[in-house]
Amino acid sequence: MATQEQIKSIIEDMLKQYFEDNGFELVDVEYVKEGSNWFLRVYADKEGGIDIDDCGRISEFLSGKLDEKDPIPDAYFLEVSSPGAERPLKKPQDFYKAVNSHVFVTTYEPIDGAKEFEGRLLSYDEETLVIEFGKKKVSVPAAKLASARLAIVF
Repeated sequence: MATQEQIKSIIEDMLKQYFEDNGFELVDVEYVKEGSNWFLRVYADKEGGIDIDDCGRISEFLSGKLDEKDPIPDAYFLEVSSPGAERPLKKPQDFYKAVNSHVFVTTYEPIDGAKEFEGRLLSYDEETLVIEFGKKKVSVPAAKLASARLAIVF
């Protein structure tokens, strides 16, 4: 039986060429169990934003591929959607694109006594994120990063 990470990798491979050919960006793939149900979630985006018709086309394409190759032994629900306004930052290119944007970051270990930081991402170099909040700046080593996402300022 394939692990969750293996299934995620299989789905990413299935979508790679289709996304390149159609101008989509694969933001994330999740294969998770919630209660008694399994969910396969694909988060996609494109220049100018993704709409419901795009999600439908991706879902239809992926459903066909999944029926053909059948890599997932369990019953599951397939969901294709936009990553939303507070999209996760996972890949290096996500962080580079987010420079000068408002972000929310959590760490595995405290840095200057805190494990959560929200502010403007000043820089990113794959080793360190520099976040400005108020009049302070904090350098977060990428190795200590637990999660990161864009954040909306109200």
